[in-house]
Amino acid sequence: QVQLVESGGGSVQAGGSLRLSCAASGYTSSSDYISWFRQAPGKEREGVAAIYTTNGGTYYGDSVKGRFTISQDNAKSTVYLQMNSLKPEDTAMYYCAAGRLRGFGGNWRDQRAYPYWGQGTQVTVSS
Repeated sequence: QVQLVESGGGSVQAGGSLRLSCAASGYTSSSDYISWFRQAPGKEREGVAAIYTTNGGTYYGDSVKGRFTISQDNAKSTVYLQMNSLKPEDTAMYYCAAGRLRGFGGNWRDQRAYPYWGQGTQVTVSS
């Protein structure tokens, strides 16, 4: 079992920044990817960014490339999502998830690869 707790969400004006945190505990070695997903009202949940915890390799959704940065602090078992140049369309509930991509074609966006999810943290960007 892996427990994930997100924090850092809030309200910000367009162009501002936020840093989300995802603290992991439990049998974390069972997962080698930690990813951020988001879901806006009335929309499907989408992948935002992922990090391969073994070597720090990172992946991003097209809509956040160049604005968001995912990173990890292994000593704290925490993954961060630094969000800059925020836009109103970034408004959503943000979730972190942990899992292995083996068997899912290495597709970090495939939500079936993630058995462990946090409770979410809300991000609201006003224009």
